[in-house]
Amino acid sequence: MTGLKMTTITTDEMHAARDCGESKTDWAVLRQNQRDGIEPSDDEDSPDAALLMREIITKRRGGRSVGSGNKEQVAIRFDKDILEYFRSTGTGWQTRINDVLKEWVKDHAA
Repeated sequence: MTGLKMTTITTDEMHAARDCGESKTDWAVLRQNQRDGIEPSDDEDSPDAALLMREIITKRRGGRSVGSGNKEQVAIRFDKDILEYFRSTGTGWQTRINDVLKEWVKDHAA
């Protein structure tokens, strides 16, 4: 960075500074630029950062990922102790149940 001093403050401290008139940000200019569609200047240390961030944000979509397409959602009932065991193993417990069933099918296939 060229001659810039980076500081860290909390959001509350930032709001307090703004309310006391200590903020050095010219909010009127920023709001007018936003209304006029003027983008902030690029970061001098990483000129492509703003463009890359906009591309990533544009590509992002809400919701769950599509998945592999190999699985089918079904309702199935398991004994409580089985579910408690797999859930206690943490995130991915449903995948682990699937892996155990896959192994069983492989071992017992005719």
